[in-house]
Amino acid sequence: MNTLPWLHPERVALLESALAKRILVIDGAMGTMIQRHRLEEADYRGERFADGFDRLHPGDGASHDLKGNNDLLTLTRPDIVAGVHQAYLEAGADLVETNTFNATAVSQADYHLQHLVHELNREGARLARACCDAAEAATPDKPRFVIGVLGPTSRTASISPDVNDPGFRNTSFDGLRETYRDAIDGLIDGGADALMVETIFDTLNAKAALYAIEEAFDARGARLPVMISGTITDASGRTLSGQTAEAFHISVAHARPLSIGLNCALGAKELRPHIETLATVADCLVSAHPNAGLPNAFAEYDETPEETAAMLAEFAGAGLLNLVGGCCGTTPAHIRAIADAVAGLPPRRIPALQEQAA
Repeated sequence: MNTLPWLHPERVALLESALAKRILVIDGAMGTMIQRHRLEEADYRGERFADGFDRLHPGDGASHDLKGNNDLLTLTRPDIVAGVHQAYLEAGADLVETNTFNATAVSQADYHLQHLVHELNREGARLARACCDAAEAATPDKPRFVIGVLGPTSRTASISPDVNDPGFRNTSFDGLRETYRDAIDGLIDGGADALMVETIFDTLNAKAALYAIEEAFDARGARLPVMISGTITDASGRTLSGQTAEAFHISVAHARPLSIGLNCALGAKELRPHIETLATVADCLVSAHPNAGLPNAFAEYDETPEETAAMLAEFAGAGLLNLVGGCCGTTPAHIRAIADAVAGLPPRRIPALQEQAA
């Protein structure tokens, strides 16, 4: 595995060079920033969907509410999505994530917009690419990179959604593989520098995504760096499908990722022991982009940029990080504080792991 050449070797060389010198900063939450705009149905529809159907594909859905489909804003309000990307780049982000967290057929089925999967991912990557290129042109000594995001979908291949039927599944490995493949091709076509399978709560879902990634690479005869980020769901210290951070790493290490890490569900304080575990066992780079603490009674995040940055600076000072950023509740202010806090701190060195006896 990983014997194919790089699709964009010059970009990979820039990324690897930057990672060797310092801790790179990933952006913060897209959804948190979109919510600040208090968008209505008309914003999500734009001109293309204003009449209750897709004007470019009149035979397809969209005759019901689209409000809340943040991925669709890439097509209907690209100004808002670009503004979020630009704000994070100005705050010091080295890498921005595409607005494609729910741009899979599984998630877009909620809006009857499955036909948009490739377009949403392609345009999401193009928009992020344009923002990164503009920032890089202004600061040529600081390259900026696009992470093509593959979210977990709203279904789980490992767990039954019906407590009365433990053997039931509402998705399958092959079904997930197919929808991920469509998204992956879109992200590559749009110019992503790397792909990230993120917010993984079910490792089987992630394996379907990783399989689809390899299929896409094989079809093109070239590859991109792959990043993997799981989610420890609660104080149990396990993913939803029951794995500890170490077990999760073992399950996906075959993909030989550029990085493995954790994001979402927990704040930095709660994530600390699990990142330390990954930093100890992983023979690749380690990333962390936690929430701004835990949500309050109103599902809002109260952790200040200074608080988040101080905790993540401790991660970095302990030699645990190669990439760091923010998830739910984080803003450009959080990313600016994080970037300032880790500036000058050396990146984690990959440990020389002892080979197990055969």
